[in-house]
Amino acid sequence: MDLNDNTMKFNVQDDSIDADAGDVLFTVYHALEEKGYNPINQIVGYLLSGDPAYIPRYKDARTLIRKIERDELIEELVRSYLHEHGKEKE
Repeated sequence: MDLNDNTMKFNVQDDSIDADAGDVLFTVYHALEEKGYNPINQIVGYLLSGDPAYIPRYKDARTLIRKIERDELIEELVRSYLHEHGKEKE
């Protein structure tokens, strides 16, 4: 028996690296809007609970939003808000 005793390396492409939090939020927002939901309420529900049931499968929105950690989504929202509104306070 010729057994290969070397450790083999298995690489999995991480799709979450390709996903931009801002783009995902916009895509999910539009999917929720098209389905007749209040997008803000649904996204907040997801961010607070972590329950993907707040996001529909429509246009693959649920899969997309789950590729990014919730803290990264919140960070994007805070950064965007401060960028937009921070200039007004100067």
